[in-house]
Amino acid sequence: MTGRNLRLRRLRRSTHAPSGRKRGAQPKVVALGGGMGLSASLTALRRITGDLTAVVTVADDGGSSGRLRDELGVLPPGDLRKALAALCGDDDWGQTWARVIQHRFQSQGELHEHAVGNLLIVALWEQLGDHVLALDLVGKLLGAHGRVLPMSAVPLELQALVRGHDPARPDAVDTVRGQATVALTPGEVQSVHLVPHDPPAVPEAVAAVLDADWVVLGPGSWFSSVIPHLLVPELLDALIETKARRVLALNLAPQPGETDGFSPQRHLEVLGRHAPKLALDVVLADEAAVPDRESLADAAKRFGAAVELAPVASPDGVPKHDPELLAAAYDRIFRMHGRIGPWR
Repeated sequence: MTGRNLRLRRLRRSTHAPSGRKRGAQPKVVALGGGMGLSASLTALRRITGDLTAVVTVADDGGSSGRLRDELGVLPPGDLRKALAALCGDDDWGQTWARVIQHRFQSQGELHEHAVGNLLIVALWEQLGDHVLALDLVGKLLGAHGRVLPMSAVPLELQALVRGHDPARPDAVDTVRGQATVALTPGEVQSVHLVPHDPPAVPEAVAAVLDADWVVLGPGSWFSSVIPHLLVPELLDALIETKARRVLALNLAPQPGETDGFSPQRHLEVLGRHAPKLALDVVLADEAAVPDRESLADAAKRFGAAVELAPVASPDGVPKHDPELLAAAYDRIFRMHGRIGPWR
């Protein structure tokens, strides 16, 4: 038995001990992703459960996060900051702190475009020497309605095989390095992988997945925020082994560059290529974003999943999720597709 499997077995034994939750308690939900997609999911989920954990990608190499990563050798804090902001409450305290940590300095110097929350998170990492403890303290300060964890404790580099990245060679397949570059590539992404190839997962993230009632994957940048979680071996093992139900939330529209021209079912196909053993229970999509419902249903069946269509888009026409509508969709899925675990 490999060391990874031994660690997973120990975590499984520890997390499946009696939790002490009473009948009718709120479900334990773990949301995986990064960037604005994860923020949308968290903003919705915190409306329907008080037992919420975000597991966040740490491959960002652009903007303030990239500069801090290059200069200090730390995890990129930006997506972690966005997740914390999304978990802030709707009262004055929560909204004030959400604005503060999202605030970016504007100057002619080195602080230009650095986010306050990024600097706060990195300062606590350096003070405490513990990624998880530092994020828990920031969450406590903000009054966050949930916990935020990095998926790995080491900075990761995202690399992609891209066809046509160089417009002068449309049929050539090149290796594109860096999340920021992959997200904006003009070519067609064939696959992605992480460097290092076998990164360690944060144990608390693995434990949260194993102990969850529901795991939510997506929405978000498909190749740079959603799929990377499936490339961390211990985290993928936990996603496969967990007794939780798994729901995949699809994007409202293809992302220019990264998934330009992708149909909803194509998103599922590339997910399956990166994690062929992963099973899903529900695929959630906006009903207006699925022109071919039969093809999406067929793609979902390959994961063992049912498709749930619901109006989850913002009514203003901007391709973003409406928090209240998305919360209603998640709540309905949790109720309709079987409560498992001690909360049922």
